[in-house]
Amino acid sequence: MNSTSARLLLQTLLHRQNPSSLCNYRASFISLSSIRSHQTLGPIAPSDLDLTISPWRRMFGSAPAPAPAPQSETDTKEDRKSVAVSDAGNREMKQRQVEMAAVASYWGVRSPKVTREDGTVWPWNCFMPWETYKADLSIDLTKHHVPKTFLDKVAYRTVKLLRIPTDVFFQRRYGCRAMMLETVAAVPGMVGGMFLHLKSLRKFQQSGGWIKALLEEAENERMHLMTMVELVQPKWYERLLVLTVQGVFFNAFFVLYILSPKLAHRVVGYLEEEAIHSYTEYLKDIDSGAIENVPAPAIAIDYWRLPKDATLKDVVIVIRADEAHHRDVNHFASDIHFQGKELREAPAPLGYH
Repeated sequence: MNSTSARLLLQTLLHRQNPSSLCNYRASFISLSSIRSHQTLGPIAPSDLDLTISPWRRMFGSAPAPAPAPQSETDTKEDRKSVAVSDAGNREMKQRQVEMAAVASYWGVRSPKVTREDGTVWPWNCFMPWETYKADLSIDLTKHHVPKTFLDKVAYRTVKLLRIPTDVFFQRRYGCRAMMLETVAAVPGMVGGMFLHLKSLRKFQQSGGWIKALLEEAENERMHLMTMVELVQPKWYERLLVLTVQGVFFNAFFVLYILSPKLAHRVVGYLEEEAIHSYTEYLKDIDSGAIENVPAPAIAIDYWRLPKDATLKDVVIVIRADEAHHRDVNHFASDIHFQGKELREAPAPLGYH
């Protein structure tokens, strides 16, 4: 194709398109370039020219696009219904994902899927299956540390004085009494473990396992409380009393542990002896019918590996056994200090429930 033919073709194209449209001019120019590229391939048929120009005309032309075919009212209603059903399904799926899946974390931290031995999903986040155990019910409940030294007598008299307002307030409401007792009993292990942890960091020394042992005790007492809350459902003024007692006792025990760890552990040992007495009285009221022997909470059944038909009496028995073990641990810790040694010099009773 010579230059004259090219100019003629360009004029024809510009005449057919809108001269004021830069886009149309660009389309024609591109089409002309395509035609020039075919010089070595032979003449171009009119149909080829139309195929070359038409896409650009549709893309850049000023002619309006063809309107879509109108939909009938029936089709519109069906489409809306389909969209509504789809939205409802999406919402239900999202709700299931929220309920069944763990919270997704930006940091990639995900909770593992934990199951029971029978394959069912483990329902608790506060403890795992490998943290459950069967309580040792063979422990001697009658053991008592006879106060001999001056500090022993101070600890013993202090605990006896603390029992007086408790007896006056709760009387024989042993469910509420146990709830209050557990809010106090869970404090010493945490305070002692914290002090040993800081001491280990300061002196670059191992703790002999006592940090973990005391924190295990605090966690075990907390699980007692979680169980009793399921059974008792405390009233608002009892919750207020818990806040007050916990605040006072935590700070008092904190100072006591700084001044004399051996006295602090001896006090806890005597507190656990009182706990054994309280749970024994609790069992007497259950046996006499004064307190209904209701089914055990699910959390207690899983934590202590109780049978499915376990009752309140079974729960009180295993909690009392735990308190007896805590009694032994704290009297043992106090004896170590009275002998002029540190706790790390004696093996810690890990897993002693």
